[in-house]
Amino acid sequence: MRFTEGYWLRSQKMQEHYAAQVWEMEQLEDGMRLLVPLRKVPEKGDTVNVPCLTVTFRAVGPDTISVKIVHHEGYNTHKPAFSIFENPQKTEIADDGDSYIMETGSLCVRVNKQEFGYSFEKDNKVITRCGFRNLGYMEWDRRPSTMLPGENYLDETRKKPYIVNELSLEAGECIYGFGERFTSFVKNGQSIQTWNEDGGTASNIAYKCIPFFMTSRGYGVLVNHSGNVEFEAASEKVGYTGFSVQDEAMEYLFFYGPSLKKVLERYTAMTGRPALPPAWSFGLWLSTSFTTSYDEKTTSSFIQGMKKRDIPLSVFHYDCYWMREFRLCDFEWDRRQFPDPEGMIRRNHEKGVKVCVWMNPYIAQNTALFHEAMDRGYLLMRSDGKGVWQTDNWEYGMGIVDFTNPEAYAWFQQKLRRLCAMGIDCFKTDFGERIPVNVRYHNGADPEAMHNYYTLLYNRCVFEVLEQERGKGNAVLFARSATVGSQQFPVHWGGDCMATYPSMAETLRGGLSLAMSGFSFWSHDISGFESTATPDLYKRWTAFGLLSSHSRLHGSGSYRIPWLFGEEASEVLKHFSNLKCFLMPYIYRLASDAHRTGVPLMRPMILEYPDDPAVRFLDMQYMLGESLLIAPVFREDGTADYYLPEGTWTDLFSGKTEAGRRWYRHQYDYLHLPLFVRENTLLPTGPCRTRPDYAYEKDLQISWYQPGETGEARTHIVKQDGSVAAWVIAKKKKDQVSVIVEGDLPGLKFYVQGEDQAKITITCRK
Repeated sequence: MRFTEGYWLRSQKMQEHYAAQVWEMEQLEDGMRLLVPLRKVPEKGDTVNVPCLTVTFRAVGPDTISVKIVHHEGYNTHKPAFSIFENPQKTEIADDGDSYIMETGSLCVRVNKQEFGYSFEKDNKVITRCGFRNLGYMEWDRRPSTMLPGENYLDETRKKPYIVNELSLEAGECIYGFGERFTSFVKNGQSIQTWNEDGGTASNIAYKCIPFFMTSRGYGVLVNHSGNVEFEAASEKVGYTGFSVQDEAMEYLFFYGPSLKKVLERYTAMTGRPALPPAWSFGLWLSTSFTTSYDEKTTSSFIQGMKKRDIPLSVFHYDCYWMREFRLCDFEWDRRQFPDPEGMIRRNHEKGVKVCVWMNPYIAQNTALFHEAMDRGYLLMRSDGKGVWQTDNWEYGMGIVDFTNPEAYAWFQQKLRRLCAMGIDCFKTDFGERIPVNVRYHNGADPEAMHNYYTLLYNRCVFEVLEQERGKGNAVLFARSATVGSQQFPVHWGGDCMATYPSMAETLRGGLSLAMSGFSFWSHDISGFESTATPDLYKRWTAFGLLSSHSRLHGSGSYRIPWLFGEEASEVLKHFSNLKCFLMPYIYRLASDAHRTGVPLMRPMILEYPDDPAVRFLDMQYMLGESLLIAPVFREDGTADYYLPEGTWTDLFSGKTEAGRRWYRHQYDYLHLPLFVRENTLLPTGPCRTRPDYAYEKDLQISWYQPGETGEARTHIVKQDGSVAAWVIAKKKKDQVSVIVEGDLPGLKFYVQGEDQAKITITCRK
């Protein structure tokens, strides 16, 4: 929210009150609480008619500070609250005369008493500060009240209250995050609202808005508010990141790294770490696409066509019209097209293919399910009291399930259990963004704050069913909408992109921003959702898609089976599907690490190379884990521009090396793209290229890339359940290589890339 009009002027719609001084301090076990008048108070007799803020600093986790700013405590909008897993820390409070100083871990908060302001510091160096006119209470659109008789007598409701806070930026400091944003990867200069909406991937509207950002200075901020949070990212004031909420209170959490990876670890420790997706989910997913013309014969031909061409297929997805028209979502198969769904699912399983079906929480009026839900009070109600809230926007007369009603929550889960009993393995949880605000919830929650929060309840509800029916470690979704905490229920995909190169690039930007917002597992519609790709784009996007966390062929209006784009497209899809299966011992180790730490698989370059100024703005290449650099091809002529950071890099396909700290431009055929291995990497690869789920610890090959004259490296190998099978420690001195295996890796083969004459000794310690 912008409260100023340039540097000198304040908006005439605003009455401003800025924090002026500290009047008193109360010490807490984990922090301190300050009374902060909103204008200078010279002496005791001047304390009447003075608005104040209560500002509380608490150490809620290692190097994590909660800052809570309250004007009127009695103001209650019944906002739903994100689950924050606090781990309170002890603090020490000092008073040096000018400031109150709170120390916890390696962090210090210093608050100026006479000219209110505060700073986060480490080793007496300021990380960021909130100073003059950076913290305030704003009365927006205030209309006059009176002390004379009238409906506006002492009327404090005739305004929109806002709390605003601003944190300083250093020269060159870059801002990242805010969820899956398709605008520029570096968010400096942008005004951002965290309001989920179904807007595609081509604008500043987003499906997954997260009120969290990080900066290149090594800290992150979560505004703990489930409603719309408005950010001015070096926009209203180019030297500050501002954030405001329409409320009488605001809390934000400050996470210090100093590494960006550590910031993500602290953030996900506080808001939830992702479940570990099953190994089979990392394989290729094929969809019917958003079309109406398909039946079992059609879908079986797709699966058979993939088998005929030796393209590994893990999951087949039935999109909307597995149900009948005008009956979405009643969870009943269209038996005109699928007369024997149970048998069809069983036959797919016999072919080694898992089954996913589309769903959303909207129920069309033309269904028995709608009337059952309406009669039981399980749908959102109109705020004017005139019954169920309904719309024709998507499905005729549809209502929306009220997940704040425990009975409705359990009822919805029971409908899904019936599908699980048929053999359904997973669900695509579409939508969850089109949630109205002129409604009443069962638990009385504020509908505006529920707009984003709704998706958390929706996807949690579905994920719980899969964990209960399929077992922990075997549950996975394909979700479009998200909010804070949604990262616990993977996987998320990027929404409705166009079949163009610019849209492929904006899709990657969205995924990288989501990665900087605490989400570890992400996918997208290979070749684009809207319109139909050219064969050229289909093949280039295939390489990108199979080198993403999760990989799905899906679109609108036409099928995405590769042979429709030419048999070369089938060869490309087979080639990169085989490659992903080959890399699964490495990829699944990354997945296990993400489950444990919250650090994502697909990583912006800045996450791995925070000290390299050349990577701060890079959003057309990424790291897959710490060891593989990938630069998708975004041009019809096959040209790729990419940057290699410091070190010696090895082309995974050719084995050739290139020096780092410089840019390159090369042309690539459809079976190749820039895919480089970082120096001193122990890269585990598997013997299987035909499926993603196999025993990663057996017959494993580990290649050591560019260890140097005297190198040392270590890695660990995980099993399909995510547990550690073994640690591998390699040491090199000239041409002597010793490898210690702590655990059991039967059939292990070890190579040193580019040094065939190296003498390798392997020692196993079980």
